Amino acid sequence: MSKKIGVPKGTRDFGPEQVIKRNFLFNTIKEVFELHGFQPLETPSFENVETLTGKYGDEGDNLIFKILNSGNYLNKSKANLVVADSLEALSSNPINTLEAADKSALNGLTTKISGKALRYDLTVPFARYVVMNQNEISFPFKRYQIQPVWRADRPAKGRYQEFYQCDVDVIGSNSLINEVELISIYDMALSRLGLTEFSILINNRKVLSGMADYLGLTDHFTAITVAIDKLDKIGGEKVKEELINKGIDANKADAVIDFISISGSNKKVLDQLKTTIGTTETGAKGIEELETLFDNVGQLDIQNANIKFDIKLARGLNYYTGAIFEVTADNVEIGSIGGGGRYDDLTGIFGLKDMSGVGVSFGAARIFDVMEELALFKNLALNSSEVLISCFDNEGINYALKPLSKLRAAGIKAEVYPDAAKMKKQMKYANDKHIPYVIIIGSNEIETGTLSFKNFNTGEQEHLNIDQIIAKIKS
Repeated sequence: MSKKIGVPKGTRDFGPEQVIKRNFLFNTIKEVFELHGFQPLETPSFENVETLTGKYGDEGDNLIFKILNSGNYLNKSKANLVVADSLEALSSNPINTLEAADKSALNGLTTKISGKALRYDLTVPFARYVVMNQNEISFPFKRYQIQPVWRADRPAKGRYQEFYQCDVDVIGSNSLINEVELISIYDMALSRLGLTEFSILINNRKVLSGMADYLGLTDHFTAITVAIDKLDKIGGEKVKEELINKGIDANKADAVIDFISISGSNKKVLDQLKTTIGTTETGAKGIEELETLFDNVGQLDIQNANIKFDIKLARGLNYYTGAIFEVTADNVEIGSIGGGGRYDDLTGIFGLKDMSGVGVSFGAARIFDVMEELALFKNLALNSSEVLISCFDNEGINYALKPLSKLRAAGIKAEVYPDAAKMKKQMKYANDKHIPYVIIIGSNEIETGTLSFKNFNTGEQEHLNIDQIIAKIKS
């Protein structure tokens, strides 16, 4: 019995048509990055485990794909002893009821058998690269990176375990102009891709920190941000329940929910916060930064983005310290299609202190799905070839090689159908590949040197020599 084949959950194949569409997406975003002065960078698909862990919070760490040490590691006798000892330590408890000592044993086992992990995002590898190459880099360093990342998340619509990120960061500058530039990049790139209804949500981690200080919950700041980052997914009651489970008094949990429920215009909400959060040093700084950011964004020629302050925006990753962003498609139910923020000391975890940076990411997989749903690829040329040379027999195929070479020398993408198949089959091939022009070669064409040239889009067919055909295609 043959085994059922398929791809792992959370992954997907991209056929030729999908790759053409995705390349259009990537190239459009790349052009906007370069218009803003950013340079390309690539890092390995996997990093040392210690490079990634401890940077994303406990929940993020649990979504990191670990790689088993070498293909035959568990065949080694020493490795078998390590596994046996660790499993014996765990045998008395099921995994979901492990005590602290058991969890320590499990973590120890993971550390011993897995020293590398697939990258979770592009920001931490970027920080690692900056630290390793700090003496060769000119600061502020502006880089973009378009590569896949992997997360052991539960697959769902718009949520994949393997997906591309398109990141753009500037590091080595504290200026809020960098945040303004990133907003410009989001607006320009998404507008060029055809999106007309999308929102750029903005908050500042200092505002959230100020809220924690104001409510006397400074020591619970991380728990608060992790919980409210789930608000759109699980709702206010579940967020409150999680806060209480983290040791926060029920009344103060209610106060947190009240704070993140404030709504109104950007100015109205910020003015309201000045009387509460604004009385704390950190909160006042966050409000000041947001006001400066909104004032500067007002100088931009914004095309389509709806830019608004969202106090419930938290971005659960631990390394954000200032402005944070999230982008949503307003007319498609798919979740965020981008996000990022300011990180004041991300490189500090690798030994390079006081190196502030800010960056955002485009969720390419979700943007692709949004564009498919809104039919934004419909005018995209999906053909890999512009011309198909179709022949009645092998003599025609041999004759086709010279005009084929001329077409390619003129920069025209062309191919010859390799078999002397029925003409109906060859025309179907051209149609399936969205090839707009067909050159037909039979005995008469070989004898006269005049080729039958058909425009698939108009149905027009005429007899021309190869130079005339080239001129017509390029006109």
